[in-house]
Amino acid sequence: MEIQNGTLSRIYMLEEIYRKDYRSAVADRILDKLIELERETAQHDLAEYKTLLQSFETHHQMSSDDFLRRFHDGELGDDADFFEWSAACDMYRSVCER
Repeated sequence: MEIQNGTLSRIYMLEEIYRKDYRSAVADRILDKLIELERETAQHDLAEYKTLLQSFETHHQMSSDDFLRRFHDGELGDDADFFEWSAACDMYRSVCER
């Protein structure tokens, strides 16, 4: 959590500097590259989780949406595979939000 707080503090400092009309082509390029790198990482992660979800869906012959509804309603039991599928759904959603 300390790293995250430190990162957020630095982002807020940069925001304040920019609000005071600071301009830097170098900083802008670095920020653009950083954002693009994060986007590429998220897209890679998204593709991996999508593949994983598709394998669960094929194996269990149901969509992830149906699975989640049935799993949360207690219809499917507590097989370890279902908990893994549920976690993969959570991670997929998390990456989508990112």
